[in-house]
Amino acid sequence: MKALAIAATGMTAQQTNVEVIANNIANLSTTGFKRARAEFSDLMYQAHRRQGVTATEGGNVVPAGVEIGLGVKPTSVVRIMSQGNLQLTSNPLDIALEGRGFLRVTLADGTDAYTRAGSLGKTPEGLIVTSDGHEVAPGISIPENTRELTINRGGEVIVLLDGETEPQTIGRLELATFVNEAGLEALGDNLFRVTGASGNPIQGFPGDAGYATVRQGYVESSNVDSVTEITSLITAQRAYEMNSKVIETADQMGRTVSSMR
Repeated sequence: MKALAIAATGMTAQQTNVEVIANNIANLSTTGFKRARAEFSDLMYQAHRRQGVTATEGGNVVPAGVEIGLGVKPTSVVRIMSQGNLQLTSNPLDIALEGRGFLRVTLADGTDAYTRAGSLGKTPEGLIVTSDGHEVAPGISIPENTRELTINRGGEVIVLLDGETEPQTIGRLELATFVNEAGLEALGDNLFRVTGASGNPIQGFPGDAGYATVRQGYVESSNVDSVTEITSLITAQRAYEMNSKVIETADQMGRTVSSMR
């Protein structure tokens, strides 16, 4: 009985759906996190009678055939790159990006990664890094005798040093955009990596046309909406239960046939 296998694919699909939702909910408070959505498509069909064939000698055409679907399969987990809310921290090294773009960071192996998480810090040498210690491009070092630090909307890092009255610009943050942001590979630690699906990074600066501006003293919150996720979770749970009910019913039908004399 095909219903058993068909419903099993439905249960597997909803299990994947719940796992995606669970990860969204788990990262409800993760800075710069982008929620994901599982997408599915139907499996191939078995045609017992094809539509459009000639049904009689008179040439009448069958208007609708008999096609039985074989279930469902996951096709992708799409990342939703919408803007998260800004959260005030008052930390001068925290920044939020308002608009499109990612900060470029350098990993330990020398390769580039990209992030929206603007919880920044500095090394003992004054180099601006992420919360995990990855250098933020283009490698800006804050002098030790800095009295006041400002990062303006255009990403310029401006410092006022001890004993001086005029501030000076020591660097400017870089941003990157992608033709297909959803095609980036998630590495964990709020980092993404370029793939063939995302396209190559398009470099620019904050405030340029098509690029985000910088808000100092804020971080971008996760774009996960708890109400939406709970609603999706309930829907997935109901779908899972209905598929399990199909398996139970198909099994009862099979036992009824087996018991016939």
